[in-house]
Amino acid sequence: MRTAAVAIGVGVLAGLGALGAPYAPGAPGAPHAPGAPAGGSAPPGFAALAHVDPTVRQDMRYATARNFTGRPVDGYEDPVCLLARPAADALRRAQRGLLLRGLSLRVYDCYRPQRAVDRFVRWAGDPADQGTKADYYPDVDKDRLIPDGYIAERSGHSRGSTVDVTLVDAASGRELDMGTPFDLFGPRSHTDSPAVPPAARANRLLLLRALRAQGFVNLPEEWWHFTHRPEVFPDTHFDFPVSVAAVRP
Repeated sequence: MRTAAVAIGVGVLAGLGALGAPYAPGAPGAPHAPGAPAGGSAPPGFAALAHVDPTVRQDMRYATARNFTGRPVDGYEDPVCLLARPAADALRRAQRGLLLRGLSLRVYDCYRPQRAVDRFVRWAGDPADQGTKADYYPDVDKDRLIPDGYIAERSGHSRGSTVDVTLVDAASGRELDMGTPFDLFGPRSHTDSPAVPPAARANRLLLLRALRAQGFVNLPEEWWHFTHRPEVFPDTHFDFPVSVAAVRP
């Protein structure tokens, strides 16, 4: 699975805001998930990562068709990373140390609206849609994705302090070998999997240590998945869209 980084600075964010249509609750294509706060704006305490640290590379997969559903995902209006501010600040601190080593973070997903999680569940429940199996779940039957915990009805991403992230060469943007692509469902994606080459295991450990030093906790089943603790919104799954207009600097 090839990657294409999108480095988004403040100027680009302003341009995206001009191009994007304003979000209106209840508008077509933007259903409200029961029990999840909805609306066009994030609550106070969220920030666009590009406003906090524009050097962190962004490749927001769910805003594109380059993800396991094969389509842009509900709720992703702009390809931007939104996070609770403490999580964004922690990424900035980790990035500073990595840049000194010639490396950079690249984020694939940050805050995720509940409607996107609902879309994942619907996709997982459709046995006829197998178009991405070879790339994302070659060794797992699709009807096992929910029972085995790969996809769930609630996601920590919707609380705003969780990020999917990898390491790249700061100069070229080339991704370091992590042993599997992002979002590969299967045991090889477990952070300490012995099935990946030693170099990939070393790169996973490097990412783990850089983020753990700044308060992030890794999900052992996914080498790319980290949650900043303590969470700002530990009990709330939000549903505002991922858009430039959802946050203000």
